[in-house]
Amino acid sequence: MKFRNIIEKEFGEIILPFNKSKIKKFKHLDCLALTGEILVCRDMVHKKIAELCSENKKLPVSFENSVIFYAGPSPTPANKIIGAIGPTTSSRMDCYVELMLKLGVNAFIGKGQRSAEAMKKIRDYGAVYLITFGGYAALLSQFIEKSETIAFAELGAEALLRLTVKRFPVLVYKN
Repeated sequence: MKFRNIIEKEFGEIILPFNKSKIKKFKHLDCLALTGEILVCRDMVHKKIAELCSENKKLPVSFENSVIFYAGPSPTPANKIIGAIGPTTSSRMDCYVELMLKLGVNAFIGKGQRSAEAMKKIRDYGAVYLITFGGYAALLSQFIEKSETIAFAELGAEALLRLTVKRFPVLVYKN
């Protein structure tokens, strides 16, 4: 069976943004298909956000009730919305988890395990860690309906992006 068919049949659609009461109901390895807006942030965006916060400067976007996807797309081919885009290793952003939670982030999407401390903070704030499929970057790009750079364009593939996704596949990860 094709992967996309599996997602259509087995993954429950969740319309974003998340609310805390919905997050509480998720179980480990629940299959979700996200529809709505997510923000793409990697290492350098997190560093810039931390700097702006420490300098009490205005942030380029509100992170309230947001979903952060740790990813970096490849260049966008002609006539495409976005290049291949897959998850990057989440643990590299563990040092920024509490800051992002304080800013209102409700969910993080990436790959790999998080530190025990990061997972505790995610639980304590009522948020959730989601994983998606490493090695399926070309396939994941097919679930993206719109992509726009909203800040830090000078970072190229690490710029802050807003994606509109439809039935973007993730699994709930709770350890």
